[in-house]
Formats: sequence, C-alpha cells, structure tokens
Amino acid sequence: LISPGTERMFIDFGKAGYIRKARQQPHKVKQVIQKIQTDGLQPTIEAIRAKLEQPVALGYCNAGVVTDMGSDARKYGFKIGDQVVSNGPHAEMVCVPPNLCALMPDGVGIEDASFTILGAIAMQGVRLAKPTIGECFVVTGLGLVGLLTVQLLRANGCRVLGIDLNSQKCALARSFGAETVDLSNGEDPLGRAEKFSRGRGVDGVILAAATKSNEPVQQATVMCRKRGRIVLVGVTGLNLSRDSFFKKEISFQVSCSYGPGRYDPEYEENGNDYPVGYVRWTEQRNFEAVLDLMAEGKIDVSPLVSHRFRFEDAEKAYSLIAENNEAYVGIVLNYDSETGNSPDSGIETAWKTIELKNRNKISFDSCKPTVGLIGAGDFTARVILPALKKTGVRLKTIASSGGVSGTHLGNKFGFEKSTTDSEIIFSDSEINTVFITTRHNSHFRFVLEALNAGKHVFVEKPLCLSIGELDKICEAHKSCGSKVVLVGFNRRFAPHIRKMKSLISAMHEPKAMIMTVNAGMIPIDHWTQDPNVGGGRIIGEVCHFIDLLRFLAGSEIVSYEKMKLESGTRDTLSIQLGFADGSIGTVHYLSIGNKGFPKERLEIFCAGRILQMDNFRKLRGYGWPNFKKMNLFSQNKGHEEEVKQFIDSIKDGKSAPIPFEEIVETTKISLNLASD
Repeated sequence: LISPGTERMFIDFGKAGYIRKARQQPHKVKQVIQKIQTDGLQPTIEAIRAKLEQPVALGYCNAGVVTDMGSDARKYGFKIGDQVVSNGPHAEMVCVPPNLCALMPDGVGIEDASFTILGAIAMQGVRLAKPTIGECFVVTGLGLVGLLTVQLLRANGCRVLGIDLNSQKCALARSFGAETVDLSNGEDPLGRAEKFSRGRGVDGVILAAATKSNEPVQQATVMCRKRGRIVLVGVTGLNLSRDSFFKKEISFQVSCSYGPGRYDPEYEENGNDYPVGYVRWTEQRNFEAVLDLMAEGKIDVSPLVSHRFRFEDAEKAYSLIAENNEAYVGIVLNYDSETGNSPDSGIETAWKTIELKNRNKISFDSCKPTVGLIGAGDFTARVILPALKKTGVRLKTIASSGGVSGTHLGNKFGFEKSTTDSEIIFSDSEINTVFITTRHNSHFRFVLEALNAGKHVFVEKPLCLSIGELDKICEAHKSCGSKVVLVGFNRRFAPHIRKMKSLISAMHEPKAMIMTVNAGMIPIDHWTQDPNVGGGRIIGEVCHFIDLLRFLAGSEIVSYEKMKLESGTRDTLSIQLGFADGSIGTVHYLSIGNKGFPKERLEIFCAGRILQMDNFRKLRGYGWPNFKKMNLFSQNKGHEEEVKQFIDSIKDGKSAPIPFEEIVETTKISLNLASD
C-alpha cells in the first residue's frame, strides 16, 4: 500500500533543488557551514552530493509470504509459507526483523492486510486519545489514516465528526458512520462541532491532516470541552496558543507512529519485546489488533482502494500522487511474480543477485585485483568507492543487506553485479580482493571468511571486537601466507602526517605527542555505542589515534593506561602510551567540547622543536630550520592514498602498507583499554 502523504513528501523533497532543500532543512545548513570551516569547501560539497544521491526506499506497508528466515526467527512464531504483514519498503522481496511483522489471521485478504501498518498508526493515535463509549470526537483530515481513525473510534462506541477538503473522502467517512464537514463547500467546522457536541465541546480531536498551517490546532482548542484531548497523528503547524490550552486545561500529545517500540533498536532490530504486563500495546501488538478488527469486520478497508497498479507500473502510481490531477485514496501495488505463491520455487539466486548495466568493461586477470565489496553505507559511497575507482581495478560484485544502496552504488561506480548475499563474494574464484565496510560486529566473520577463501582483505576499523576473535584472525592470516590484510587506519597516510614523520625521523631524542580529539557527543542508543554491535568508541574510533601515534613513534607500545572523567560521560577519556624508544603519547578523546574548536589536533614536542597539525588542513612548525608551515586547501585524512597503496601492494606483490604485527598490536591495546 502506498502511503500518499509520506511518500509524496519524499518525492517532493527528491525533486527539489539545492536551495529549496536548504530552506526545508535550516538546521542542516548550519551543519554544512560548520563542516566547511573544519573540513574545507570541496570535501563538504562531496559529502552533500553523496548524501543527496543516496537512494531512499519508498513505502512501509506491505503484506506477503515468508520465503526465508534467519536462524532464530522460528522462536517468534513464524515459518516459511506464512502470510504476514510487515513494515518493509516497496519491493518484491523485503527483509524485516520479526517485531516488525505480524501473522495474518484467517478471513483477512492479502490486499486488505496491506493496510495494517497505516491502521496501526491510526490505532496508536486513538489509544493516546483514550476514548470511552458515548464520547464525541473530531477527526481532522480524512486521508487513509483519518478514515481508519474514524472506523476505530466508531468501534470504540464514539460519535465522530470528520473534517476534510475532499468531498469523496467525506462521503467515505459518512459510509463508516461519521458526520462530516466538507470544507470545499464552505461549511463551518467550529459551528458544526458546537452543534455536534450538544454545546458542551467535543471530548477530543485527532489531527490526521498534513499541512503547514496552524489552523487545525487552533480550531481543535476551540472545539474541545474543558480538559479535552488533542492528539497529533499527522503533520501540522504547531504555533500553539498557551491561553487556549491554559483556560481549558487541554492535553496535547504527539503520537509516535505505530506505538511503543518504534525507533527503539533493541525492540525493532534486536527483537527484544517489552513485557506485556508493563507495555500492553507495542507496535507489533497494534499490528495484530488491527488485523483482528479486520477479521471481525470492525475495520473495512476495501472501500478505501481507489487504484491498483502492477509493480512494474509503479511510476504511474507515483505520477498520480505527484500531479494530483485525479482523485485517489488508497493505491495498491500488486506483484505478478510467482514468488508470492510459491516460496519454494527455486528463484533464490535470481532475487539475491542482479547484473548491473553501467559496469566497467575490464577483463579478468588473475594477477590483478578483482574486487568484491561488502557494505554500501554513506562512508563507503563518499570515501572508499571514489578512492577505489581511481585505482582502475576490476569492480565485480557489491553486497548490501537491502540491495537498494548496493545497486545504486554499483551502477554509479561500475560494478558488474549487485547482491544481498555476501557468500557469493567469498565463493567467486575470480574475486581475489575483498573490501569490508559493514557494521563493526560483522568484521570478524567477514575477515575470517575472506582469509579462509584465500583473498586479500581491506576492512574498515575495527578489525574485530574481542581478543578471542583477534586470535582466530591471526591464525587464519598465518595459514593464508602472502595475503595482504589492511585495516582502515587511514590517518597515517595523510600528507600532513607523512610530512611530520619525515621531519621527526631525523630526531633521535624521545618525543612527546599529544592527540586531542574534539569528538562530540554520540547518543547512547546509537549502534556504535552498543558493545555487541559497534564495540564502543575506544574500539570503534580511538584505535585510529593509537595507530597514528604508533606510526609516528616508529616504536613498539610497551605501556598504556586509561583515565576517564569521573563525573559525566563515558565518552570523555585520556589514554597514556609509552613507547620502547622512550617516547610518550597522550590521546585526549573528548565528547564535551565545542564544534568551533578543531576536531583533531596533533602536537609533537621534540628537542626544542614543535609541530602542530589541525584538522588535517594546517601544519605549523616551531623551531625547525627549514620548515614553517604546510597548508592544504581542503582536508585530507589519507583515505585515497591508503586505498592506492593497498591495491599497489597486491598488484606488485609487495608487503602490506601497514605491517600486520602493528595492526594486531593496535587492535589488542584498543580491546584491552575498552575492557577496563
């Protein structure tokens, strides 16, 4: 089912020019200005382009048949062949966590079931309004969510007054038992609400409209009785009048999508349900409740379907929404493929891998790198792939979990294939080089598989998340002999760092190095903060700076300790490093700073001389006879040179750009520091 309001918003934003996009997101403009100040103009432009080019899968309401499951999905009560609804995008094949699915009961057709997710949005709004039998409610906005809200309120024994500009939608609301105000005919909503409530004021208003106007909220405060309730389900202007709320003690609440669990990664991604005794109605349980009401005939969605399109004709459906020159309500996309009826039809390979059109025409040469890449996130698109493209290697297969981002980047950079099955990369005898840019908790598995398959490996930091995993990687590396393994410690390849290294290499005295990282806050619920997924900030990012100081010292780390800020965030810490040559290094990793200060500053003190580098753009020397400064027009953290040296080492049969022993040393220290 197409959700017209949400999906039209995405389409309009996608079609808008840069100026209009900027006006729609003023907070992002401020971020852009800050990034220009720290990183320079060109990197900022590249980052913006990469972000805006990133495809977004439309839709979130579907119903279909389970064709495959993860290993632990059975404990959630699903099996292959089940008919389910899911909060997945528009696609013939979708992959959705179990808590975002619900089994379809007998008596509910698959087309009707596709309305379930929108029904849950309406249901959560109704639950927050807490209707009781006999109360009177106003529903402003009679789109799909509004019309479903009307039916849910009627099922709760309430009288309902619906308000909309569209006569067809008003007629549908009346067919569900509501009275209506047709604004297109000039009807007065306030006068009708006064009469409808028998002069007492309505008990509640549910706002299901999509408008920038403040009028729906202002009207709602006038319509409500003393201590009435207003729930915002749609999107309206929120220039609220305190006086109206104050005098009537009106309660106002914004409904969050489908209910408790929404936007909680523990619930949605990790499958950890809330105890029913404490949270009766989660988003999944709301899905089930909507389906039950459909089965009992309390919700009837068949009159809401105004258009049906084959999925191959989806562009016609979106033209209908974008042009808005033909009346529509519910628009359903149908799939003609046999996959919906025959989960065991043997089409697995066909929907996991596709051939790309814009591929590079490079013939296979076993002596040269042929690349398979796993991961298609923003960093991969903006940094890794442009650097890899410049090397001229054969880009064969790109793997991503959902397929959309991988296919987009595959076409853009000239890959031959796009897949959602990473195993295809490891089993392909032509692919001899694997790039891994996925979430941290998958690095160990992919690195181990790549080494066991006899392939060269480039993996973004960290290498792994535990000492046990590190030991297994070391064993695999030892067994595979000459295969190149590189972790993305890019900063040691930056022009400023190479210059600093060349200057201090002539100094035989011990050095004192201070790395100050103005890292900024990351929300505690972000995946990088999860010890089981991201590993935390020491493993995920501080490892960069341990490696950097190890490179500059050119000497083994013989001691290390960590100090944390006692009161405050765990993301603010200081690490002391001692080196075999007597040098010392300090990493100050700070999340309590200000964005106006350089994000990364490195200072080296040695024999009466000082080097100071800011943000990989400016380097200054104090006391150096033949060096004063080295400034770059834009920030360069060494990513391009890092990828080039990795590819060159494979082409030329040379050793890895970073000795594997140093990678292991840095990784082990990072893991130990994180575990303290």
